[in-house]
Amino acid sequence: MLDVTVISAFIGGLIVFFSPCILPIVPFYLSYMAGTSMGEINEDGELAAGVRRRAVVSSIMFSLGIITVFVGLGAAAFSFSQVFRGQQDVFRILASAIVFIMGLHFLGVIRIGFLNRQFQMDAGDTSNMSVLGSYVVGLAFAAGWTPCVGGVLTAVVFTASIEETAVKGLILMLVFGVGMTLPFVISAIFIKPFLRFAAKFRRHLPKVEKLMGVFLIVFAILILTNSVNMIAAWMLETFPAFTKIGSTGSL
Repeated sequence: MLDVTVISAFIGGLIVFFSPCILPIVPFYLSYMAGTSMGEINEDGELAAGVRRRAVVSSIMFSLGIITVFVGLGAAAFSFSQVFRGQQDVFRILASAIVFIMGLHFLGVIRIGFLNRQFQMDAGDTSNMSVLGSYVVGLAFAAGWTPCVGGVLTAVVFTASIEETAVKGLILMLVFGVGMTLPFVISAIFIKPFLRFAAKFRRHLPKVEKLMGVFLIVFAILILTNSVNMIAAWMLETFPAFTKIGSTGSL
């Protein structure tokens, strides 16, 4: 059955990936994961043997590192919310205010300096980087709390914290992590076409930033009014076909 929070979490992850502070640095991460230079990836002809395979395997481990942190945050948030269950309204108001302010930031209505911080890494010599190393870099990236991740992540973490069960909350964080990292793995598989796409897509980044702002403000309102489940019910009534999503047919 359709769960609008899960769909929103996945869409939020996708928006984060294509945001101005993530997409522009993806080519350098691909180079880092592949253990090669940007020049070698951009030059004509086929990649050297093993470069694409190394990029794909490393990107998967990098993604798992990010997802590990997100799921851990979801578990911590759910545990915290259970301890202070009686203060749920206070947490909802606080979370909605934070998400709303971040939405205004991405719309350009206000500018908050520390939200412009980006995760940086020392490229160094990556030719011998291990699979475990890629996983650790993923952990570090997620822990870096880039501004684009921070806004949507706040909304998703709060939603996960008020789910009925811990499993539902963890699934929500997992879906968000997959939405954000799946494009990264796909870009590693199609590394050269992706670089061409990323170069052309740059001019649309301001639009994505505005879209993220709108997404955050809408979600802030949903959190404040506790309307997420109401919208899910309305969508199920209006579009009955959605009831088949996630359900298994009988034999």
